[in-house]
Amino acid sequence: MVEISPPCGHLQFLQQRRWFPVTLPYPLTVFTGMWILVFCSIFLWQKSSFDVVRLFGHTAPMEGLVPRLRPMVLNLSDFGAVGDGRTLNTEAFESAVAAISRLRRKGGGQLNVPAGRWLTAPFNLTSHMTLFLAEGAIILGIQDESYWPLMPPLPSYGYGREHIGPRYGSLIHGQHLKDVVITGHNGTIDGQGQLWWIKYRKKLLNYTRGPLLQIMWSSDIVISNITLRDSPFWTIHPYDCKNVTLSGLTILAPVIGAPNTDGIDPDSCENMVIENSFICVGDDGIAIKSGWDQYGIAYGRPSTNILIRNVTLRSVVSAGLSIGSEMSGGVSNITIEDIHVWESRRGVRIKTAPGRGGYVRSISCRNLTLDNVRVGIVVKTDYNEHPDAGYDPRALPVINGLSFVGVHGRGVRVPVRISGSDEIPVRGVTLRDMSVGISYKKKHIFQCSYVEGRAFGPVFPEPCENFDRYDEQGRLVKRSINQNATDIDYGF
Repeated sequence: MVEISPPCGHLQFLQQRRWFPVTLPYPLTVFTGMWILVFCSIFLWQKSSFDVVRLFGHTAPMEGLVPRLRPMVLNLSDFGAVGDGRTLNTEAFESAVAAISRLRRKGGGQLNVPAGRWLTAPFNLTSHMTLFLAEGAIILGIQDESYWPLMPPLPSYGYGREHIGPRYGSLIHGQHLKDVVITGHNGTIDGQGQLWWIKYRKKLLNYTRGPLLQIMWSSDIVISNITLRDSPFWTIHPYDCKNVTLSGLTILAPVIGAPNTDGIDPDSCENMVIENSFICVGDDGIAIKSGWDQYGIAYGRPSTNILIRNVTLRSVVSAGLSIGSEMSGGVSNITIEDIHVWESRRGVRIKTAPGRGGYVRSISCRNLTLDNVRVGIVVKTDYNEHPDAGYDPRALPVINGLSFVGVHGRGVRVPVRISGSDEIPVRGVTLRDMSVGISYKKKHIFQCSYVEGRAFGPVFPEPCENFDRYDEQGRLVKRSINQNATDIDYGF
């Protein structure tokens, strides 16, 4: 155990201010001013790096802040861990976390994981903790599912996601936490999911697979500068959390044969930033969720105020970025900026169905680059996968306020496919500054059904007739005469 003290900053002293009492001696005035500055500096330094501020109705990270320094640093090897890739180190991780838990009132502690291959069964985090993975450090999840604890189903998903009943926990787990940082010098968390995927395809598992990293009912979470790979199921799953920053991440899984290995799945989360990351996985790169059918409606926690920026995504079998299909608690105020989707089945997709309820609204996507993507922008309203027969088919989701500005790319078969319905029309769609090179010259390139929207200035390919057309100055050029027109071709 090594105790460290916070670093001292450089203080700049101001000239004497007139609000000091005139009778106070000059040296005492300077001394008093110094202590005021020191006190304020320590107070500001203690503020966490993951505080967020509202910016134009969305969240943005506080610029210029550095991660909190913990008053105590622990090393995993001091707890008897062996990084040979064969020794099971679960007890060492649990002992280290317990030691940090006892330091809560002193500001918590940092657990350093040095270079090596640290095999472990699932373990839990604690509040006021930093998990730091050094360069060359790899945390390996044990492949024997008997070591993975069972947990109750998520309350907003009903009886279970893949199976009715309990579910496997995550490799690294946390509940009801505050002030947690997972970071490093690009160390790795490896779920070794290969055997999980094989057993899932062969129907040899009796419970829903667990994520690689799941944080539930928690706040002030930072995950940065690490690699996560080969999760048994979803990779990062923040569930009903607030004030979450995910930055500088590399998330990997085979693009084929790794089912449901989503990269990041914000689920009923509020105030979140996902930025500066690379995600190439076997399902959706990012999938924003908020519960499933009647269970998500009853749970009633939306995903809102989420900023996604400067992220590269690849998903051969699904979408780079999805909203839904489990969105029954609602999804709103999502800002997507500077996103590159390459060699993927779909670019940005919204998916829902009768029975979901909830809403998708106020979605702003700016600077989307599509590179060799089958379908660019997708809205699908008949994604009929339900937890059980108890859902209400009259619970219809509302989709309104989707903005796409600066959509460019090449090698795209269908740039836009917005498939609304008489029950679930898609309203308030805006397109501006769109030019996508197409790779499949066929009549039905820009596809619409039950869409109400506006296209401003040059949009290529030519929008479907459902859109009102405006010039670049916002003057109406042509009004749509049939916003319920249907021109959907799922054949390509």
